[in-house]
Amino acid sequence: MPVGTQGSVKALSPKDMEEVGVKIILANTYHLYLRPGHRIVEKLGGLHSFMGWKGPILTDSGGFQVYSLSKLRSISQEGVTFQSHIDGSTHFLGPKEVMEVQKALGADIIMTFDECAPYPATRDYVLNSVKLTSAWARKCLESKDQDSRQALFGIVQGGTYSDLRELSATELVGMNFDGYALGGLSVGEDRKTRQRVIAETVRLLPPNKPVYLMGVGTPRDILDAVMLGVDMFDCVLPTRNGRNGTFFTSKGKVVIKNACYTEDQGPIDENCRCYTCTNFSRAYLRHLFMARELLAYRLSSLHNICFYMNFMSEMRNSIRKGKLGEFRKKFIEEEDNDNLNSDQKTILDH
Repeated sequence: MPVGTQGSVKALSPKDMEEVGVKIILANTYHLYLRPGHRIVEKLGGLHSFMGWKGPILTDSGGFQVYSLSKLRSISQEGVTFQSHIDGSTHFLGPKEVMEVQKALGADIIMTFDECAPYPATRDYVLNSVKLTSAWARKCLESKDQDSRQALFGIVQGGTYSDLRELSATELVGMNFDGYALGGLSVGEDRKTRQRVIAETVRLLPPNKPVYLMGVGTPRDILDAVMLGVDMFDCVLPTRNGRNGTFFTSKGKVVIKNACYTEDQGPIDENCRCYTCTNFSRAYLRHLFMARELLAYRLSSLHNICFYMNFMSEMRNSIRKGKLGEFRKKFIEEEDNDNLNSDQKTILDH
């Protein structure tokens, strides 16, 4: 799911995303609550109408944003009191309020309010975080309209502690949510630890319901998680890296600002049929970035989102054919070759 935090996937229009195969996007409850305000969005027909997006939308509950603003908030059993990062005004969000905001926005998939523990954190802190997350999840479930078409996902917390992940997952599964998310990852832990936590948690969740890994990540991270049974992902990486001049391609990353592309007439990716690759050279794209032309951000974001959509499609096809293991082996070999080539390019550029 491309990330449209404030009701917009940066630099791209809904038509752009439709043309590269995007089916669902993510927007953020916290940001839309603060600006323009969920009641304004509701008055104007809901988030789909407001942003001109016809497909499904998932809204995060805002728990991660509250976590990232740790210097501006205080947590209680009832919820979180925090200061707006926009104007410093004081606000309160609890499970009931979060459900009200997401109902007003009209998203198709909504998330329970959770407390994302920092990394590293003591076991006592994480245990309290799990207890809060379970209590808030129950209140979210109680606040949900029974006839609502919105699917509600519970968020499993527990840090890197196996027994606390099990406690969180067991309690949430007992509440029978429409789907389950793995929260509190990709916050500083190493890849090996993250893989262990994912594997231990996924096997505790119902196999017939979607599993969503929040905020991850690189193609390699996504592929590894799919191997462990994860179904859904979101990350700002494709658009953020694109705006910084890094393109994802079938042969590895291309850092377009490198001098070696100054006269390169080839496309970013010979295997890609997106608008960027079928119309513009690496030399031109490098020029746009060096000149800080706004078109650079649209063309790079468009390609990277297209790459991710194709990558996910290729994984689905390999699963259908029973060849996901072969797909992973080939991908890792190409990634290793790319890392070697990138090191050589860096040496040449210097």
